[in-house]
Amino acid sequence: MLLGVGPASRAAGRKPGKRPNIIFIMADDLGYADLSCYGRREYRTAALDALAASGVRFTQGYANSPVCSATRTALMTGRYQYRLPVGLEEPVGQRPGMGLPPSHPTLPSLLREVGYQTALVGKWHLGRLPDYGPLQSGYDHFWGMREGSVDYFTHNAFGNRPDLWDGDTPANQKGYLTDLLGQKSIDMVRQMSSSGKPFFLSLHFNAPHWPWEGPGDEGEAKRLSSKPTGILHYDGGSLKTYGEIVMAMDRQIGRLMKALEQLRIADDTIVVFTSDNGGERFSDTWPFKGIKTELLEGGIRVPFIVRWPGVAKPKSVSEQVIMTMDFVPTLLSAAGGRMHPDYPADGIDLRAVIAGAAPSARKIHFRYKHMAQEAHRDGDWKYLKIRDNTFLFNVVADPQERANLKARHPDVFARMVAAHRAWDVTMLPIDQRSFTHGYEGSELADHFEGD
Repeated sequence: MLLGVGPASRAAGRKPGKRPNIIFIMADDLGYADLSCYGRREYRTAALDALAASGVRFTQGYANSPVCSATRTALMTGRYQYRLPVGLEEPVGQRPGMGLPPSHPTLPSLLREVGYQTALVGKWHLGRLPDYGPLQSGYDHFWGMREGSVDYFTHNAFGNRPDLWDGDTPANQKGYLTDLLGQKSIDMVRQMSSSGKPFFLSLHFNAPHWPWEGPGDEGEAKRLSSKPTGILHYDGGSLKTYGEIVMAMDRQIGRLMKALEQLRIADDTIVVFTSDNGGERFSDTWPFKGIKTELLEGGIRVPFIVRWPGVAKPKSVSEQVIMTMDFVPTLLSAAGGRMHPDYPADGIDLRAVIAGAAPSARKIHFRYKHMAQEAHRDGDWKYLKIRDNTFLFNVVADPQERANLKARHPDVFARMVAAHRAWDVTMLPIDQRSFTHGYEGSELADHFEGD
């Protein structure tokens, strides 16, 4: 479905008939207000601010999930992650035989079918070799990490296992991981742009995910590597360190954008930036409450920036409700591709909205096994359930989700609960056993009082 009508039909700022290159950049655990263009005050994100100034910034964008692998499943498939067993898992890899099925159509595989070169630089986290991997799911090239979190200096995952790959071969390269990913993305763009064929690059940073190591914190990495678990980092970090991690990512994005200009392909390239879920302990999620693993707005509301020359008006802001999975049908449409008929999109085509169409009401759904959470947004209304506690919020008037309106509006509450139940039965049932860890710093307890 194409949301809105009108200016989406305008050609991008490139030669007639030429299909756009596409770069999709995803941060890891970045909070809604962690960019200065979204309100962060402690540091500046100059490159991402400039990216927002060159296109459209969304203020009501949602990650498909409050955790990593589930959102990445939605990004790959364009569908609710709950349609696949891998989408119910967090963390992926704890049980054997779990991953994104190579037979499932994906954004890169569908783009490859219409002539695109495809590459992933950065984080995969959708299943382990030999059965699962980027090269098995539509990417021509892969350089990065397979697990959920990796040390910025040693490049080791949990248990001090090396986790840096060049294709399906272990890589051995020294350096701060954010800088390495930035350089590899530039190298990949130079390589693919030289062929004359359009390209799709996924640049998935591990920043600002823990361990809390800025570019000058190699000593902290050595300390962590002396422990059997390695990267677990419950006693580290600060606002200053967090800012250094985010700004390091911002610098690499700036370098990549400069490379597009030098290659004279900036006007031929769509660039999208977002996060896989809400922020962690040092994030700024204002004006929302909640963090990663929570269906409060702070756990799922994330930045979305789209630079689309000739389509997205510079310095524009949209209040359209969007989700991660929407970018699969959107980018496929831009490239002249389409969803596989056996796997229709749950996401919507955002081209008209990106081009400036007025926002339209949207119905979206969430579930998460931790604390039996579920949520449903319909227009300005949001139904939320945490264990046996239920709520009705107007998240536009009350973004901090403090005024429970279910007694004042019992008809709205009943309607939204019924709608969510009807949707829920169309998805795979949640396996409660697949959640293997908790999360410290939760704000969910604040919502148990008085219900």
